[in-house]
Amino acid sequence: MESPRIVFMGTPDFAVASLKALVEKDYNIVGVITAPDKPAGRGRKINTSAVKKYAESVDLNLLQPEKLRDEEFLEELKSLNADLQIVVAFRMLPKIVWDMPKLGTFNLHASLLPQYRGAAPINWAVINGETKTGVTTFLLNDKIDEGNILLQKGIEIEIKDDVGVVHDKLMNVGTSLIIETVDGLNSNTLNPTQQVELNILKPAPKIFKEDCRIDWNKDITSIYNHIRGLSPFPGSWSKLTNGDVETEAKILKSNFVLEDHNLDIGTIVSDKKNIRIAVNKGFIDVLELQISGKKRMKNADLLNGYKFDENSKMH
Repeated sequence: MESPRIVFMGTPDFAVASLKALVEKDYNIVGVITAPDKPAGRGRKINTSAVKKYAESVDLNLLQPEKLRDEEFLEELKSLNADLQIVVAFRMLPKIVWDMPKLGTFNLHASLLPQYRGAAPINWAVINGETKTGVTTFLLNDKIDEGNILLQKGIEIEIKDDVGVVHDKLMNVGTSLIIETVDGLNSNTLNPTQQVELNILKPAPKIFKEDCRIDWNKDITSIYNHIRGLSPFPGSWSKLTNGDVETEAKILKSNFVLEDHNLDIGTIVSDKKNIRIAVNKGFIDVLELQISGKKRMKNADLLNGYKFDENSKMH
């Protein structure tokens, strides 16, 4: 069967894997849409998206509109005469864009919809201690992540998996689901199904700095899940008081130990190699830490040049 004319939309590495799979299987990619280049970092160096870098490396037709309702962009998009549009980790599309191709526009979402609708489904699944998640392809409509489901595929979340690990698992599973979805739509063998509104829906909103702050009064498993649910990015953080100095510290990797103690919550216990933080019914063992103004370091490396006061605390 002849490949449909495809326009692909995406920005980060998560999207590159799917685009690369389509290219390597010789699907007809007539256009790639990604975010405009923007200055970033202290030096304001121009930053280009991962999708742009890949698209240019294989000489794909690239569009970088500032506004998706811009008349010039819409005319250029229409001229591509796409049969199908695929969205992976991109921004919300106006109806005039997603309604354009005859086979529709579908999105790859990193959860088993309807659970974890929103901008950060991988983070929230890990933060909430889920043992399973997955990817969903669904047809876009005018509501965020609520279109009819095409296909789904699940994965296991292991107790030591952080967001980076789960991201890569979903990225790999997502590439195969993209291919299956394209083939199914092209052959008219898929049966889109309406999302079932469950009694309890878990949202996945965008994560802000205050969402990343650790609440040391929570139970030990919740704290551990919070840390791994924000690792490697954006990173969970806490206020650190050490002697007369108060600063911020990111905890990027940890473990936990169930153990009785009579220490105050947040008390730091350290020796030459270990950093432990007292919580309810145990300790969070810090494996990687980044104190404000310093590099991310394994705790043993940090302790070579940094000492905790006997009254130091996380709070």
